[in-house]
Order: sequence, then structure tokens, then C-alpha cells
Amino acid sequence: MSQNRRVLEGEVVSTKMKKTIVVRVERIKVHPLYKKRIKKHKKFKAHDERGVASLGDIVRIRESRPYSKEKHFELVEIVKKTSEK
Repeated sequence: MSQNRRVLEGEVVSTKMKKTIVVRVERIKVHPLYKKRIKKHKKFKAHDERGVASLGDIVRIRESRPYSKEKHFELVEIVKKTSEK
């Protein structure tokens, strides 16, 4: 039984909650009349069980069961890790 779950990629913008990260997913939409490319973004809360993601990382998240009222994604992998200072 295969489940079609959305997989999104974005940047971690907050890690202030326990086991939760906020990921900003950006997409490019073309205006129907003027054909100009417009950047749109949306923030998703995702479950990070081990707390491995840090601020600025590029991550991949997948749709999952609801963990809370607003959190219904889970961390799949870290695509690009930011350099720590």
C-alpha cells in the first residue's frame, strides 16, 4: 500500500521549540497575464525527533500524521548543513 505524501524542501528559520522546527518553503509562480515570476513562501512546522536540524539548514520534510494542531510534517533528511561559527 503506497501512500502519496507531499515532500517539500526548504530552509530552517526557527529551532526554538522542543522537537519542532519551522521550515520556510519557497516556490516560484508565474503571473497568468504578465508572465512575471513571483516568489511565494509558506512556513511549515515539522517534527524533528532527534533535534539535529539547525538554523539555516536546507532540509527535506514529508507530510505525516498530525503531531499537534499546526504540526503535520516530519523531518526526512538534511540536504545541506550550514557551517557552524
